[in-house]
Amino acid sequence: VQLQASGGGLVQAGDSLRLSCVASGRTISSYVMGWFRQAPGKEREFVAATSRGGGSTYYGNSVKGRFTISRDNAKNTVHLQMNSLESEDTAVYYCVAGRRGNSLYTTPQMYDDWGQGTQVTVSS
Repeated sequence: VQLQASGGGLVQAGDSLRLSCVASGRTISSYVMGWFRQAPGKEREFVAATSRGGGSTYYGNSVKGRFTISRDNAKNTVHLQMNSLESEDTAVYYCVAGRRGNSLYTTPQMYDDWGQGTQVTVSS
């Protein structure tokens, strides 16, 4: 599945931002969908994932309580609502799709398809 992420930008600390990921080529209903991020000089970090039907979600500790992942299988889209942004959230955010069952993996190797990334910059 091809993934196109958008919605990144430059915001102030405390602001909100909503990322979107549009999938094409196949329906996402058979994929676990998620988001990772990578800041300069750091490894890729798990942000959030949602199960195929959207009934289960899981978040990285650093974003828990501030970010919300959602999906609309009918529209083949996934969103990441990011609230109370902090300078530490500055990174390139990647939309990912996994077809290895319905488990919400937190390691990047368990996801098969990656979008091109969208830059989020939070100024303090």
